Amino acid sequence: MNQTDEARRMHTQHELHTEQTARTEPVVIGVDLGTTSTKAVAFRTDGTLEASSSVGYPLDEPHPGHAVQDPLVILDAVLAAVREVVDEVGADRVAGLAFSSAMHSLIGLSPTGEPLTEVVTWADTRSRAQAERIRASAGGLALHRRTGTPVHPMSPLPKLVWFHEQEPKLCERVGFWVGIKEFVLLRMCGALVVDHSIASATGLMNMETLTWDGEALTVAGILPEQLPELVATTTVLPGLTDEAAAATGLPQAMPVVVGAADGPLANLGVGAVRPGVAACSIGTSGAMRVVVDRPAVDPLGGVFCYALTATRWVVGGAINNGGLVLGWAGDALAPDLDEPPEEELLALAARALPGSGGLLMLPYLLSERAPHWSSLPRGAYVGLTRAHRREHLVRAALEGVCLQLALVLRSMRAAGLDVTQIRATGGVMRSPLWRQMLADTFGMDIDFALGQEGSGFGAALLGMEALGLIESIDVVADMVEIEQTVRPDPAAAAVYASLLPVFTELYDALVPAFMSLRRLTPSLPVDLDESEPPGA
Repeated sequence: MNQTDEARRMHTQHELHTEQTARTEPVVIGVDLGTTSTKAVAFRTDGTLEASSSVGYPLDEPHPGHAVQDPLVILDAVLAAVREVVDEVGADRVAGLAFSSAMHSLIGLSPTGEPLTEVVTWADTRSRAQAERIRASAGGLALHRRTGTPVHPMSPLPKLVWFHEQEPKLCERVGFWVGIKEFVLLRMCGALVVDHSIASATGLMNMETLTWDGEALTVAGILPEQLPELVATTTVLPGLTDEAAAATGLPQAMPVVVGAADGPLANLGVGAVRPGVAACSIGTSGAMRVVVDRPAVDPLGGVFCYALTATRWVVGGAINNGGLVLGWAGDALAPDLDEPPEEELLALAARALPGSGGLLMLPYLLSERAPHWSSLPRGAYVGLTRAHRREHLVRAALEGVCLQLALVLRSMRAAGLDVTQIRATGGVMRSPLWRQMLADTFGMDIDFALGQEGSGFGAALLGMEALGLIESIDVVADMVEIEQTVRPDPAAAAVYASLLPVFTELYDALVPAFMSLRRLTPSLPVDLDESEPPGA
């Protein structure tokens, strides 16, 4: 055997040894309970994805403003997704489970833990009147500043007020009020606990004391005994129930890390954990978040503040109207385009110059969250002239989304945050036009990360830290690979910088019109489909 053949043999043996070693390395399964599906993802400690599974479920809208789900269907989806991953990687390699969940859900349980209500999701807006009443009261902004959660129909606080006003008999039967992750953990582990991250998104927990806020509970009409025990996000539960172990194929002694909320964990998913590094995502909706070492809310209450770990909080804001605005533009402005129309729409928008010839769109098709936190606003085009064409209307719609995120960024800075770097992800971010427009609107370089499993990856990392498999979640900053850095075009950035103050003023200027339209709408003929798709 010559030296070349011997070198090849040694290289092959090394590769086989490396592959065999990888197959025996422990994994942590991140379980992400999303709005329309649960995803289970198994990661090694170096960030390598070993296996994934996703099981979907419907978001039901039985009445206008209602957006609910069956908690037992979601539980079955969790068990099925975990089982599929366990079957692929092998139960003996699983070091633990760690959970992520969509925020703001609410379920009423009987004293024995049986669901008395459906899952009332963040997208449910039935408590709009209650939220507006609380927000307008003298204590509305104070509640936001103490709890970190804006007073908005998405939040469990106004939802609880709605239940007490509209379903008092039901409330008398409720022993506990929980969210979907708490229900799943109760069934899988037999523990009624809620992590500080999910709790900080209820509007019921005091950020400074990490206890249930007495005034918030009084407004909600509940007692602290009706809520789960507050625990740290890194809390490890001792194991699974007999039923959960049998359903997942895991041993009963499997450690389960309680985990956190999906928004804060999404920052982990893109490696945005260091000071000044913000995560920006645009899917159906959108969000901006940055990790800080202590709670912070801006004086006007434009941002939320949710816990991640004992020493990390996430400050930012979510917007209702992201990529769905492009979908609306395709349906309303360009129904003649081929299916799918996204690429043609973007090409159409690219024909217009930045600023759309002085045309602005307020993209409030589904009202809005940050930084206004109001169900009142509606979408509007302002500045329309005879010279504007379809490409200007489409581009102005996309620019409106970016300008709204710029308002969120401004509110984050008003909260005292020094945002020096942005990492962006999301379905629409595959488009070069969206990427450039976002960089131009922010006037900052934006890094685009290679695909990760988002909140599921973040949950797995948090689980690794809790189980002592990694030193700190800080390692993620070096795990995530940057695919592209987009720099702002100076001329376009100057255009958007000049338009942002006008865009900002338009909201306040149109509030009287929004209020008049709300009063008038019930008396007007309606042939619109106002169903609300789930957000990202």
